[in-house]
Amino acid sequence: QVQLVESGGGLAQAGGSLSLSCAAAGRTFSSYAMGWFRQAPGKEREFVATITRSGRITYYAESAKGRFTISRDNAKNTVFLQMNSLKPEDTAVYYCAASTRADGLIVVTSYAYWGQGTQVTVSS
Repeated sequence: QVQLVESGGGLAQAGGSLSLSCAAAGRTFSSYAMGWFRQAPGKEREFVATITRSGRITYYAESAKGRFTISRDNAKNTVFLQMNSLKPEDTAVYYCAASTRADGLIVVTSYAYWGQGTQVTVSS
């Protein structure tokens, strides 16, 4: 079991930046691949970014490439999502998630553990 708590959401203007954090408690954090997903009102939860257990490999949704950066600090049991050049369409609740899998990490069902989410609102 791992418990996840996101923080860092809020309001930003278009073109601005926000930094999200997700603190993990429970079993060894480095045992999990980590992902960030988001869900806008009336839409399905969608993949944003993922990072492998070691942090050596990352992968992004097309919408996030070049603007968002996922990273992790296994010593601090934390995963981060740096979001730059924000757009109004980035407005959503952002969730971090943990997976014991090594593949299929862009799919919601690959993740067994989820945080409660943090709201990100980008104004135009």
